[in-house]
Amino acid sequence: MAGHSHWAGIKHKKAANDAKRGKLWSKIARMIIVAAKAGGGDPAANLTLRYAIDKAKDANMPKDTIEKAIKKGTGEMGGVTYEEVLYEGYAPGGVAIMVEGLTDNRTRTAPEIRKIFERRGGSLGATGCVSWMFKKRGVITVKTSDIDEDTLMEIALSNGADDIENTGELYEVTCEPDAYDDLKAALEEKHIPLNSAELSMMPENTVTISDPDLAQRILALMEDFEDHDDVQELYANFDIPDEILQKISS
Repeated sequence: MAGHSHWAGIKHKKAANDAKRGKLWSKIARMIIVAAKAGGGDPAANLTLRYAIDKAKDANMPKDTIEKAIKKGTGEMGGVTYEEVLYEGYAPGGVAIMVEGLTDNRTRTAPEIRKIFERRGGSLGATGCVSWMFKKRGVITVKTSDIDEDTLMEIALSNGADDIENTGELYEVTCEPDAYDDLKAALEEKHIPLNSAELSMMPENTVTISDPDLAQRILALMEDFEDHDDVQELYANFDIPDEILQKISS
C-alpha cells in the first residue's frame, strides 16, 4: 500500500460495529461544530464545513445530527467550545506520527496523548519535529474493481490529478489541494464510485516495517489513538508489507 493510505486502508478492512460508528459520528460532529463556528453555517461559503459534511455523509451520519452540529457551531444551540490541537511524535522503529485533535480541555488531552505514545514504546516530540516530513495533498481512492486503470487515468489526469497508483485493491489518485474540489467533482460527474476522498497529509518518505512484532506494536499504538475521543486524524509514515500484515492478522 502507498504511504498515505496505509493506516486508512488497514482501518477500512476492519469490521465496522455500532460502537465504532458512534465514536466516529461524535468526532465528525466536533469537526462540523468547529468548522461552522469558524466560517459560518453555509457549506457553499464555508469550504471546511463542506468537507466535514462530506465526511459525515460518507459515515452515514443522520441528516438531523449534521444539522444539530451546524447549529451548535453557529450558536443557535448551546454547545461545548472545541479548539484544534496538533501533537507530533514517534512510534517504535522511528516512525513519524502526527495526531490532529479537537478538545474542550487542552490540559487534559496533552498528557493523555503523551501517555498513549509512551505506553506503546513511542515518544511525544516537540512542535515541528515530524510535520516537515508531510505534505498536504488531495487524496481520492477508487476500488480497482469499479473501473479500469486507463479510463480512470484519462479522466483524473485531465482534471487536475498529478499521480495515480495501483495499490492492489485500490487506485490512489493524488493532487494538489487547490485541484481537489474540481477533481472530485469530475469523477463524481462520470459516476465513478469513490471509496474515499479527503485532504490529507502525505509522508514525503516511508519507513518499511518488516518485523511482525514491531508492526503489531505500531498498529496497537495507532488503534489507541483512534480510540481517544479527542483525536480526529492520524498521519504516519510507516509501510507494512502485505505479507507482514497477513502474518500478524492470522
